[in-house]
Amino acid sequence: MRRHFTQTQSLEERLAEEAKRLHEQAELLPHGNLREAVERKARQAETGSHISEWLRSPGLRVPT
Repeated sequence: MRRHFTQTQSLEERLAEEAKRLHEQAELLPHGNLREAVERKARQAETGSHISEWLRSPGLRVPT
């Protein structure tokens, strides 16, 4: 059986918070592959937040 729950924050907010958390985590890591991977995940979360915000914007029009 699948559990359903209501999100209290928008997708954009959750992704932005995840990006912030990952940036903070990366700051604590020594320079190297792991830090780069965490920073990459943070940038991906930021990009996802921006894309979701753009897709939900009222100015977005369907191409004709």
